[in-house]
Amino acid sequence: MSDATAAERELGTAFLPRFDAQGLLIAIAVDSQTREILMVAYMDAEALAKTRETGLAHFHSRSRGKLWLKGETSGHFLRVEEIRVDCDQDALELRVKPEGPACHTGARSCFYRRIDGEGLARIED
Repeated sequence: MSDATAAERELGTAFLPRFDAQGLLIAIAVDSQTREILMVAYMDAEALAKTRETGLAHFHSRSRGKLWLKGETSGHFLRVEEIRVDCDQDALELRVKPEGPACHTGARSCFYRRIDGEGLARIED
């Protein structure tokens, strides 16, 4: 574990994010009011810093290989109210206030389908 010991990372009070080999952390956006999972994305150090600086969710777009402000083209921003860190600091929970649908398909959440037999069924709101 780089500079931090497991005990420091898991039991201490210092924020010591543990990025993976690609320099990414998992970021789970959750509606701060309903606690519904809205989306899962990745953050690199730049996205994490911009999110903390602006209060708007920024991610690392793996497909484009660059910083991505959620809502930059759709206007559907995620306003970050709180960032929670998991036990070994390799995943973040973003408690957000969504300004519109979180999913690029227009669905409120990216988790709008469930497994139904061998296929998928849409979950109605």
